[in-house]
Amino acid sequence: MKEFQLIEHYFRNKGQKRRDVELSIGDDCALVNPAENKSIAISCDTLVENVHFLADIPAHALGYKALAVNLSDLAAMGAEPAWFTLAITLPSVEAQWLERFSDGLFEIAEYYGIALIGGDTTRGPRSITITINGQVIKGSALTRGGANNGDWIYVTGTLGDSALGLDILRGAKIVNTEDKEYLINRHYYPTPRVLAGQALRNLATSAIDLSDGLVSDIQHVLKASKVGAIIDVSQIPLSSSIKVNLSREEALSYALTGGEDYELLFTVPESQRGAIDTALIHAGVKFVKIGQICAGDKLKLVDDGEPFVPVSRGFEHF
Repeated sequence: MKEFQLIEHYFRNKGQKRRDVELSIGDDCALVNPAENKSIAISCDTLVENVHFLADIPAHALGYKALAVNLSDLAAMGAEPAWFTLAITLPSVEAQWLERFSDGLFEIAEYYGIALIGGDTTRGPRSITITINGQVIKGSALTRGGANNGDWIYVTGTLGDSALGLDILRGAKIVNTEDKEYLINRHYYPTPRVLAGQALRNLATSAIDLSDGLVSDIQHVLKASKVGAIIDVSQIPLSSSIKVNLSREEALSYALTGGEDYELLFTVPESQRGAIDTALIHAGVKFVKIGQICAGDKLKLVDDGEPFVPVSRGFEHF
């Protein structure tokens, strides 16, 4: 199967159809028509085999996750998903693999109402690059740079499940049979908090998605906002699956430094705490207060008032 046949069969005329897409796959460029008074939020992620995903990952899961991690970037900005492009590099054309990959990709694309509008295919070591575009009302986008001294720090969901799921797949951890599937699926199928991000607009002062681990990612907020933070590790939300299979210290290590949870960390002034409760409950997202922004530029972890030092697990690309 040649390149254009591959695109035509597996990717063209599939998934979400949007009125704001004037011209999609099949020309030199796509044409889209952004809404008035909205900024375009753009992000790009590359996933490389044996660097960002295991070689034996199910194709459906890879298609789903490749778009989910990009949607998480839009969520962190409070943006509404609109369009994306896909560049896929494959060592060979495998019809069954491509069918399952595109099924996973378009399953999540349909759910979040985002349209595939172009891309590229080439031969080589397997990698997936997605460039995603969203829209947000001008002046309302969440950023990393707005946290202020005294703001409260929150996270959505539970932390550490994805990293433990990955270690199960690697054979580095053994867990109870009843928890294994849940933990692996949290690694394969993260939930981008798109609705939560939109609910936080005009309420939160800063936000970031947790891709490389809480300890690593919150440092970006602190640097951009020129502040420090105190995190109470006893408040870190942990799933029952992680708590019953690990010691408390090990569970906290996964939660703080494991990475790939794709939950949101955000900061909220005291004056907006009630509004945040209402907004996120309405969005159907669980969230927990884990600390507070403070003066300075350091991150302090405490446990019952005592300093806490986790075992480092944060991901770095180089």
